[in-house]
Amino acid sequence: MSAALIDADGRLVSEPSSPPAAVLLLAHGAGAPMDSPFMAVMAEGLAACGWRVVRFEFPYMAGRRQGGPRRAPDRMPKLEQAFCEQVQRESQRHAAGLPLFIGGKSMGGRVASLVADGLASALDLRGCLCLGYPFHPPGKPEALRTAHLQGLRTPTLILQGERDAFGRRGEVETYPLGERVALGWIPSGDHSFKPTRSSGLSEAEAWGMAVQAADAFLQRCLAP
Repeated sequence: MSAALIDADGRLVSEPSSPPAAVLLLAHGAGAPMDSPFMAVMAEGLAACGWRVVRFEFPYMAGRRQGGPRRAPDRMPKLEQAFCEQVQRESQRHAAGLPLFIGGKSMGGRVASLVADGLASALDLRGCLCLGYPFHPPGKPEALRTAHLQGLRTPTLILQGERDAFGRRGEVETYPLGERVALGWIPSGDHSFKPTRSSGLSEAEAWGMAVQAADAFLQRCLAP
């Protein structure tokens, strides 16, 4: 596997060393770009497992990269539209008939989960991967973002740090989630899966656990 390359659309593409089993399109979180350390480790780790991983940026983040002002994320309809455009671009130009997965970090995963069922009606979309789902804003557990997850038909894995301020394990396990939504836990992890020192895990080990869990989910979704 080589380092990620920038394609003609400005996206980062991590290719496996052998022909990929499927394509995973990943979006970043609200505050960090597609080449953040977390995104790089997830993408390169999954590429090493045999998946073609494509990272892209929402327009507001791409504008920052081009020297524009540091703006807040766009509203959800615009984010959803941008995600769907990236999916269409990937399926038309590069996927070459490969099965498709979508997902992202935090906000990016939330957007993916919101558009997944609509995309699955037209494309060979096999699943959705959420890396640190923002179940609610920190300190506002009453402001839940789970309504659509109750009826989600697309197989979805939410990987969550046990002490994530956007949804701790004790909270999340009480939420009514759909039967196609699975939860995976990173021991003592925060919103980016960083564990506490007392856990005995390093950040690299925690990230490695996340890659392994994501890989296992993708493989299950492709199984006959």
